[in-house]
Amino acid sequence: MADTVSTHPPRSPAGLEPGGIRSGNHPWRIRLVKHPKRFESSHFRAAKKAAKKILAETGDDHLPYGPRPGANEHWEMHHGGSLWVKGTGGWQMYRARVGIEWSMQFCADPVKVDRLRREAAELVEAFPRTLPALVALGYEEAEELLGTPVTDADGVEAWTDSLFNACVPLSRGNHQGVLPKVPGEHHYPWPIKGADYVRFEDFQLWVTLPDGTHGAVAPVDRRGSGDGHVRLLHVPEGSTASDTVAEAQELRMMAVLPPNSSAALQAFAEQIVPGSRTASGPLAADAAARSPQP
Repeated sequence: MADTVSTHPPRSPAGLEPGGIRSGNHPWRIRLVKHPKRFESSHFRAAKKAAKKILAETGDDHLPYGPRPGANEHWEMHHGGSLWVKGTGGWQMYRARVGIEWSMQFCADPVKVDRLRREAAELVEAFPRTLPALVALGYEEAEELLGTPVTDADGVEAWTDSLFNACVPLSRGNHQGVLPKVPGEHHYPWPIKGADYVRFEDFQLWVTLPDGTHGAVAPVDRRGSGDGHVRLLHVPEGSTASDTVAEAQELRMMAVLPPNSSAALQAFAEQIVPGSRTASGPLAADAAARSPQP
């Protein structure tokens, strides 16, 4: 039986029914052209070199988006606003208010990019070990980058490809991947993808929907509540659930799947008793602890 997606206010299992399928008749066309050859600037080469040295000094437990790539993989540097600083416990990375993708530099206003520079400089100033440590790693341009106002396209390029923007270290999957393998930051909304780095390991964020597309779900209540409903947060365009999710957002409601839906059972599979027909109920570990011992 296909899962049914309902839209309703939070914490209300019995709510509005979907409003049906809508379609548009406004045609559109887009011209495909060959991508201009991309080159690595000297700024990016220097930033990547420094970032790799930083990562080599950083223990696995302190990597921003671990785990470390395997033997046949390597770190990919994402232009995501990488604010590297060194504190008393070693290197750590904060993310800027906004990151500038390589292609986005060509529409970036120097005035707005300079605000990012000033914010980064203020953060680094709070970590006085940072600049001397970067010089020791060979990244001597850090102080000049932080102290030079961005006023033109050259300044935008230098900042875009700098250590303070271009070096969010990600595995290939987390960077460019697509489901059903690994969702990457280039293809999935960051508010959703970001949950991959903070979720419980036994909660499945990404599930397969009845039409074969992949969606992201979240619990509607805290762990251990016994509520097996899941909120459908993201589906790809073309999914049969996309209209309902869009309608729920427009109405400021949630699109929720019931505890016996395949999505809920997938999401909570590692938390519920194997073979359960509903995701509602106590955690499997709690249920086992309460069972009478032989």
